Amino acid sequence: MGKRYFCDYCERSFQDTLHNRKKHLNGVQHLRAKKGWYDVFRDAAAILQEEQNKKPCRKFLQTGQCDFGANCRFSHLTEEGLEKLNAQVREERRAKEQQLDQALVPLGNIDEWLEKRAKRVGAAQTDSTLSEKESVFQYPPGWPPVQELPPSLQAPPPVGWPVPPTLQWG
Repeated sequence: MGKRYFCDYCERSFQDTLHNRKKHLNGVQHLRAKKGWYDVFRDAAAILQEEQNKKPCRKFLQTGQCDFGANCRFSHLTEEGLEKLNAQVREERRAKEQQLDQALVPLGNIDEWLEKRAKRVGAAQTDSTLSEKESVFQYPPGWPPVQELPPSLQAPPPVGWPVPPTLQWG
């Protein structure tokens, strides 16, 4: 039967050949489904701007239906719909501005902030300083004696590995 291609936008599958895939990806149904998918994620401001630039659809205004549906190049929004969309855009902008204002408002004065920061830094330093016994390497139980470990697993000497005098780095 061969490989099959499944289109997530159209929710269809077909035999996966170069010809079939090109035909599908350039087809009107696929392009409409893809546009519909991405339109879901558009914000209200972009939709409002696009709808304001369109002329009203006469058939939709007369009958309440349009053969083209969402793919019509004319606007299907009434004056009420445009006003609601405009109000939604204003509300979204107001909410964004409030979030920005709240983020910029300092919580108290600089002295309070510096005191809190000093406490946080001091607490972090006391947490990170381990006792000498905790900072020394603990040999895992069940391992062979240290002398029998391969060199790659042995701890380096405190002064570091000796460098042979004939060693040349290239």
